[in-house]
Amino acid sequence: MRADRLVATLLLMQSRGRVTAAEVAAELEVSVATARRDLEALSAAGIPVYPQPGRRGGWSLVGGARTDLSGLTATEARALFLLVGPAAAVAPDAKAALRKLVRALPQTFRADAEAAAGAVVIDPVRWGGQGRERPTTVELLQRAVVARRKVRFAYRSRSRDRTERVVDPWGLVDKDDVWYLVAGTERGRRTFRVDRIDEAVLTGEEAGRPDDFELAEAWDEVVTEVERRRSPVSAVVLIEHRFVHVLERQFGRHCEVLGEERGGRVRVLLAAHLPLSIAERIAGWGATIEVVDSPAVEAELARIGAELVARYGQVDT
Repeated sequence: MRADRLVATLLLMQSRGRVTAAEVAAELEVSVATARRDLEALSAAGIPVYPQPGRRGGWSLVGGARTDLSGLTATEARALFLLVGPAAAVAPDAKAALRKLVRALPQTFRADAEAAAGAVVIDPVRWGGQGRERPTTVELLQRAVVARRKVRFAYRSRSRDRTERVVDPWGLVDKDDVWYLVAGTERGRRTFRVDRIDEAVLTGEEAGRPDDFELAEAWDEVVTEVERRRSPVSAVVLIEHRFVHVLERQFGRHCEVLGEERGGRVRVLLAAHLPLSIAERIAGWGATIEVVDSPAVEAELARIGAELVARYGQVDT
């Protein structure tokens, strides 16, 4: 877009002091003629840009005029580029924006900012896993959230039922490489998996959003409720204190330390969606862990143990 090029050209001039049309063309990946027209357009628009003839000529900003990110400290600039840098590796728009921001910084900040931009790579794929492609619908929903426009789409539920929806998009969340839309509906706030959204269309209707809405707070409420529904079954177990951190990694937020017991053991509350789910995850601990108040989990452990003994209890020699 030409507006983006004009801004990029202006920032390039402030970073280098003087540029030629050929340099602008090479940097912005346009023709020399296009770069020259952009430079002339800046001058015609009242920007203090003027050409200098001769072998060492070019285009300069009168009096060193500049546009910078005033107010940013070196620490703030570094933090900003550490945050935005990883996105620039996969999003062309982010890369272009980052380039403009670098040129808008004071000269003394630029080296650290550029180093920070390339200092972090985010790899969301777990070891042995495969990455998920971002749904194409995400970009449309992002535009809808920013422009505050209602969205119409077809939604497939978990049972594959298909319904037509018109919603007020309030925000998007990327959780473990799965995208969710938080939106307002006639029945209040709802959360939709983006990969179940089909035929999304941006309408011309203005979307409403509560004045006190905060996406981070709303999503925290969603996560809390979903995790509560996913883990209606609980069991109290006893385990040595030195193993608690392993159990916490295994069960995540569904592991709660209740207190110390005599003999150096700790009482821990575990939760999951089924007694079998708890039993399967702790069966490998053997006698290291003891279930003390869940007959259903104890029964599942006994069944698993009996099956293992039946299969492996007698080994041919």
